[in-house]
Amino acid sequence: MPPWSLEPLTPADLDEVLAIERISFPTPWSRGAFLYEMRQNPVARCWVARGAPPSPSVLAYLCLWEIPPEIHITNLAVHPEWRRQGIARALLAALLEDARRRGITVALLEVRPTNAEAVGLYEGLGFQIVGRRKGYYFDTGEDALLMQADLAPSPSSSPPRATLDGHD
Repeated sequence: MPPWSLEPLTPADLDEVLAIERISFPTPWSRGAFLYEMRQNPVARCWVARGAPPSPSVLAYLCLWEIPPEIHITNLAVHPEWRRQGIARALLAALLEDARRRGITVALLEVRPTNAEAVGLYEGLGFQIVGRRKGYYFDTGEDALLMQADLAPSPSSSPPRATLDGHD
């Protein structure tokens, strides 16, 4: 995995983020949707995993809503050239651990049932399927799996070690 840092998404990152978004999703978010999340939605937090040269500046991004005591992952994607290298796992693990340290106890997300790779990623980070949202994806009418992870610290086990700079 290339070295990377975790930084807040800025408007200067949007061209790279939108390129990843368009390749990654059948119904991509628009520039306006990202700008709304960054500038107007008070509960939204968007992050980029920024690579060191010669990699592209933005390797991946993640957006979430934070409404204590929970976070809701709204968007996550990795640049196609950097997929299958553990970046999504490390990015999400770092953000979950940061949320846990700040007292967030639940993480939620929706995912297409047909996206087995993403479901496996989320399950590997402690998410479990807790429901189904009928007809959630308007482009296909496909349902969404609702997944949840318990972030409350367990007295019998230590949480996974992750840092916000992308290095263990």
